[in-house]
Amino acid sequence: MEIFNHDSKIDFLRLRTISIVISAILLLLSIGAIASRGLNYALDFTGGVLVEASYPAQPDVEVIRGALETGGFRNAQVVPFVGTNDVAIRLQLGGGGTTDDVKKMNEIADQVIAALKLKTPDVSKKSASFVSASVGEELKSDGIVAVIFVILGIMVYIGIRFEWRFAIAAIASEFHDTILVLGFYALTQHEFDVTVLASVLAVVGYSINDKVVVFDRVRELFRSARRAEPVEILNKSINSTLSRTIITSLFTGITMIALYLLGGSAVHGFALTMIIGIVIGTLSSIFFASPILYWLGVSKKDLMPTARDNSELMRRP
Repeated sequence: MEIFNHDSKIDFLRLRTISIVISAILLLLSIGAIASRGLNYALDFTGGVLVEASYPAQPDVEVIRGALETGGFRNAQVVPFVGTNDVAIRLQLGGGGTTDDVKKMNEIADQVIAALKLKTPDVSKKSASFVSASVGEELKSDGIVAVIFVILGIMVYIGIRFEWRFAIAAIASEFHDTILVLGFYALTQHEFDVTVLASVLAVVGYSINDKVVVFDRVRELFRSARRAEPVEILNKSINSTLSRTIITSLFTGITMIALYLLGGSAVHGFALTMIIGIVIGTLSSIFFASPILYWLGVSKKDLMPTARDNSELMRRP
């Protein structure tokens, strides 16, 4: 199945200066947003109180949020459990996990239920739990280490599989895609929780997959072409893999959109991050990684095995 002709001749590299400038601007905005605003870490990372409430009938999330606002609990996260009448209410309060914190947690849970009873008298407390700030900090640091290890592993793999120019272009695009995704969360202040962190790791892997496919074709065409002009080879590689790239991105994107719309609020962060990552990763394969590879001066001679000097061999006894 092909959306685009395998032998199409779209001149993507003609836009290389514009695309790199746009990427540089987006990178600066993302880095600036991350540095100045930071990420809006969810309860998983900041610590706080989790209250599970049980309703006699299917609850209305907006009514619950309104009751909590009235009760003084602002910015509470309300997550309904699919298939039940229960909801999880998350409050970011911090704390260190001491005995006093646990007592305070029980008091806050009772206050939450009291606020909900003003709207729905039959609501009851099912459970309450406390996430300490120290545990959240540990989870945050572990998540950062996980992302670094994933990127380092990909760097090693790319360095072994490709010539150094390909490796630099692929690694640069990995950082580009990851920073833009994080920049989106810093700019919009969407909650950054464990599911979002997991999807960032998935985006890193998804993004490099596109680059490997395009770069494999570049290497193949350089070696088989009798006259290999870099711009021509790069354009031909992108064009010949374009259908595969678009089809893969399209169907993965449709799946993530369905998950976002129908999967419930618990997976919204994961699906949203994947949708953004798919768009960024697909575009960067065409408009960022390939221009970087071109400016690094990739050529046919870089991919050909070095010939041994026959005269030197003849001189040997």
